[in-house]
Amino acid sequence: MPVFPLGAHADDGGVRFAVASTSADAVEVCLVDGLDDSLSEKRVALTERTFGVWHGYVEGVRPGQRYGYRVHGPYRPWEGVRANSAKILVDPYARRITGTVTDLRAARGWVDDPMTGLPSTVDSLGHVPLSVVTAPDGSAPGPRPDVPWSETVIAELHVRGYTKLHPEVPPEHRGTYLGLAHPAVIEHLCRLGVTAVELLPVAASADEPPLLERGRPNYWGYATLGFLAPNARYASRPGAEIEEFRTMVAALHAAGIEVILDIVPNHTAEGGVGGTTLSYRGLDAPAYYSLRTDGHDADITGTGNTLDAGSPTVIRLVCDAMRHWVTVMGVDGFRIDLASVLGRPRSGPFDPHGPLLTAIAVDPVLSTVKLIAEPWDATGEGYRVGGFGVAWSEWNGRYRDAVRDFWRGHGSMGEVASRLAGSSDLYRISGRRPWASINFVTAHDGFTLRDLLSYERKHNEANGEDNRDGTDDNRSQNFGEEGETASPVRAARRLATARAMLGTLLLSTGTPMLLGGDELWRTQRGNNNAYCLDDETSWVDWTRRDEALAAFTARVARIRHSSPALHRDRFYRDGEVLWWHPSGRRLTGPDWHDAGLHTIGLLRGEWLLLLHAGTEAVAATLPPGGPFTPELDSTRSDGVPATSRPLLGGATITLPPRSLLLLRTP
Repeated sequence: MPVFPLGAHADDGGVRFAVASTSADAVEVCLVDGLDDSLSEKRVALTERTFGVWHGYVEGVRPGQRYGYRVHGPYRPWEGVRANSAKILVDPYARRITGTVTDLRAARGWVDDPMTGLPSTVDSLGHVPLSVVTAPDGSAPGPRPDVPWSETVIAELHVRGYTKLHPEVPPEHRGTYLGLAHPAVIEHLCRLGVTAVELLPVAASADEPPLLERGRPNYWGYATLGFLAPNARYASRPGAEIEEFRTMVAALHAAGIEVILDIVPNHTAEGGVGGTTLSYRGLDAPAYYSLRTDGHDADITGTGNTLDAGSPTVIRLVCDAMRHWVTVMGVDGFRIDLASVLGRPRSGPFDPHGPLLTAIAVDPVLSTVKLIAEPWDATGEGYRVGGFGVAWSEWNGRYRDAVRDFWRGHGSMGEVASRLAGSSDLYRISGRRPWASINFVTAHDGFTLRDLLSYERKHNEANGEDNRDGTDDNRSQNFGEEGETASPVRAARRLATARAMLGTLLLSTGTPMLLGGDELWRTQRGNNNAYCLDDETSWVDWTRRDEALAAFTARVARIRHSSPALHRDRFYRDGEVLWWHPSGRRLTGPDWHDAGLHTIGLLRGEWLLLLHAGTEAVAATLPPGGPFTPELDSTRSDGVPATSRPLLGGATITLPPRSLLLLRTP
């Protein structure tokens, strides 16, 4: 009987089950039948054990069968070993997972105290999720768009939140995979020039113990339970999540849009030692988690536990899961949440060539798709922007901070210039290209663009954590009034600055990432950490969208796409870029550190980009040459300049406050 692949694999006669556990004395697969209030199970011992994998074949089992594992073995919390046969466990390799945690007490593996108490004898069956046997895997939907990195424009979206309130999507499809596949949604993305959607986690998840205690959901989904199973809550029909996910991928591919998944191979939904025993902790905690010598979890993720990036069991699971999403589900790439953890085996120092990062980068399948690292974790050691290997693009947090600072009149001119030009100081030395910099101003974690320009303080009271959660480093501005405003002048200034920031993002060298909904002027009412709010706070309200801002964004995207100089594949060499002072000269050494300078010009190829972040209008003298024809003006709601009359080189023009102007030379 073969050991691999792991998981449950059906054929005409039954199902072969295989699950890894090096610490178990015995493992049973439990076949579950009946209704939720009257479940029954049949336990079958897996008698074969090879390479630390328990496996066996059970005749007569068919796709659709619910199942779980029960592990018999030592319970020594001080050593991190927590086998408890009273807890039915989800298969880490399940292709489908059904159910939720309905009883936190039953889901916990301990009584009184997680370190010194006795193991719980409460049977968790009926109170926790179960795995489901699926039909044999199919092949990926095709063909793929294969968009070059240099032409990529990303939109970060939440499957549920982006379409939950969309009036053109049928009610039964809103908030689902099929909702995102709807022609009206895809048409909107294409209009914005989007070539890839980066989906917040769609793997099967479970709400963590603190959220269960507060009656809150993990709306964002950064609490993975099964790394190979699509999340059932995004299916329009129970049990159809695999089929509908593949349908979504095929629809987006047909429109030339790639699908990038945000995955979370750094922790699980089980939380710390005081959390639940749903799968990994009960199967073999020392093989999955990074543990301290006293048996506690070594938490560098801020979630209570950390998957051990040096464990062969974890390396195999992560690579197998990612490969499954590519070869079976059809995705085109991954954004790795807290990716620095993957370079910190046993939660130690960061190594860009750590075993898990290397395994992903050299995998014959995974090395051919887009790989994006979130280059930090919950510790100072983990902040590694620019520190990943040549196979990786990175969320560029320094770009976000520099652009936010510039448009509120702060920061270094040298810093923002480096970010506008592709961040060669971060990526050139490792042999990467400008598109390795994933440029963004806003993301799911933080303020929306509207809130970035309406609030100077976070307002997270609805989360139930007394406004303690979420970052305080927002680099935001409110234009003199906190929150929404009835002042037409203040509202106009906010929108004008928003257009300038969107223009900056899409016209910078690197790969731009938009936060879905920003182009519609979406607000979360000052909440910068809406991870547990599955309501109108987090959903995109299409009925109140700002069509003019969407049209402006689309115009900038078309201009970017029209010119290779605006989505450059190589870093600039000396002399290819002219940095221009508004007084009519090149920028010099002292200018880069001039705190009073809020205006900069960038001449590259046939394009002159002028950025003015000051609160008063300023006179700016154009470089010699030209003529310069205005193509984009952020002070106008649609971005169309008031005049297309060419301007001669050396002419002096007036830049309004908080404005961006793009001009083209012959």
